[in-house]
Amino acid sequence: MPDDIRARVREFVLTNFYVPTGDALKDDTSLFEGGYVDSTGVLELIAFIEGAFGVQVADAETVPENLDSIERVARFVERKRKLSSAPGA
Repeated sequence: MPDDIRARVREFVLTNFYVPTGDALKDDTSLFEGGYVDSTGVLELIAFIEGAFGVQVADAETVPENLDSIERVARFVERKRKLSSAPGA
């Protein structure tokens, strides 16, 4: 998976959500359980994903498996990009 996706997601989270200085925000840190992203933040995160990466996030895809960490968001974006570039998509 391209590191640029992960880096852009990390930058968005650090810029737009409260992450205390010194917090170790690892790629697999839960954004929800850690209190970094709340329900309104999910909407902001989705808007970022759609705008920055040109993918659509369906209501059914707004689940922790896709959005709960920097790593999960990056994998989700990569999957969506592959699906949109697949023949017949």
